[in-house]
Amino acid sequence: MKANIDGIDVNYEVTGQGPWLTLSHSLAANLEMWDAQLELLNRHFTVLRYDTRGHGQTQGTEGPYTLEQLADDILGLLTHLGVERTHWIGLSLGGMIGQVLAIRHPHILDHVVIADSTGKGAPNAVTMWSERATLARTQGLAPLVQPTLTRWFTDPYREKHPDVMARIGHMISTTSINGYAGCCAAISTINTHEGLQKLHHPALVIVGDQDQGTPPAMSEQIHAHWPKSQYVVLKDAAHLSSIEQPEAFNKAVMDFIPNQMHAPAPSRN
Repeated sequence: MKANIDGIDVNYEVTGQGPWLTLSHSLAANLEMWDAQLELLNRHFTVLRYDTRGHGQTQGTEGPYTLEQLADDILGLLTHLGVERTHWIGLSLGGMIGQVLAIRHPHILDHVVIADSTGKGAPNAVTMWSERATLARTQGLAPLVQPTLTRWFTDPYREKHPDVMARIGHMISTTSINGYAGCCAAISTINTHEGLQKLHHPALVIVGDQDQGTPPAMSEQIHAHWPKSQYVVLKDAAHLSSIEQPEAFNKAVMDFIPNQMHAPAPSRN
């Protein structure tokens, strides 16, 4: 389904039944990134999956984007659907969007899961992300596929799952150039640690022990700055821990997020 949010068509899917739970994917992915979680989550929640601006089937605009802009996109979609409060699971870029949404609009989020993400970029972040954006603009996404898969998954997993690599590689290569480059700019300037200290949401910070893109030290800092947070490290997982270790990821999520809320889920539009 699609909804026009602030002038762009945002692609989304709503499945399941129960309290609202929103899933936000990584850079160069789309809502299908959450396929390994969907069957379980649908038993307990009304699950909203959406494509970030310029990803999947959501319209892209010329960048650069900001994390505030990306947070406003999903806030607009939630408002459109009549969602007054939702749990949140965001991985990588989705985790950054979740942090900014929690800081700017704390009323909309309940329990928050931040997976394989960061609240502050590395010292070379602006240069690194600018170079990746330039490569995408000049040569397309194809040259970025293999380096990204190498960061996102451990060597043994890539070797054992060529079908997954083909599927995720296609996801990366078909991301729009505007969407990829625009989000690179947003990621490069993340700086949420001060804002996190003021939050009262229960939070779960998850990271793969072999995550190269956002190493465990970055997740530890989110945990250190978020007052009501828990911290879980998943063994034998790199950046896309939700795909590489789905059973462990799903267990951590279900142990953390209540399966029921006292208030009924808002009706869908």
